Amino acid sequence: MHDKLRLGVNIDHVATVRNARGSAYPDPVRAARIAEEAGADGITAHLREDRRHITDADIEALMAALTLPLNFEMAATDEMQAIALRHKPHAVCIVPEKREERTTEGGLEVAREENRLAHFIAPLRDAGCRVSIFIAADPRQIEAAHRIGAEVVELHTGAYCDFHAEGRLDDRDSELQRLTDMASFAHSLGLEVHAGHGLTYHTVLPVAALPQVMELNIGHFLIGEAIFLGLDASIREMRRLMDKARA
Repeated sequence: MHDKLRLGVNIDHVATVRNARGSAYPDPVRAARIAEEAGADGITAHLREDRRHITDADIEALMAALTLPLNFEMAATDEMQAIALRHKPHAVCIVPEKREERTTEGGLEVAREENRLAHFIAPLRDAGCRVSIFIAADPRQIEAAHRIGAEVVELHTGAYCDFHAEGRLDDRDSELQRLTDMASFAHSLGLEVHAGHGLTYHTVLPVAALPQVMELNIGHFLIGEAIFLGLDASIREMRRLMDKARA
């Protein structure tokens, strides 16, 4: 239980604020540097097909400037595969993506697209990228992710966080038990287990306490809290809570 739990800070919504005015600020690279100083272990950025926040230029700048590992979130498309192979980030996380969604809704459907995804991730692995699959806490999806050769699964914590926010405590606790069971199951298959989506100061402790979970990826909440606390302070508080849970 005392292994340090890694924190990946997602900086997408720094770019969202920038793009709202079409300006050059706030700068995602500056946010990444602050995150590193505040205790982040990695930086996550999702290059969406519609470029609604992070842009190609941001990925170029992050790859040039970062000393922390970059976790490049991407849809399973030929365009994104080519971009990832050009940059060769430390990690790529394959996520579902729909143009009309506000944020990533649910996990990737791996079991129904097993053959396509196996062929899709093979060149990324060959290029030295650690491949992660963002999935629901579902044994079918975990087994399929393992079969296609993924090294990591990131369990979607959105339903757990939504139930908490809505006061549906029985549903929240059931979802937390599902996350607990599936983290253990994925670990038993030899997969590295990450988790993320929607986590806040109020929901992070039980997830951070799961011994099989090695990394949390958190973004929107931290950027929101930064409006009130500053980015450095918002990340340091999340880091403190994660360390408390792990202790």
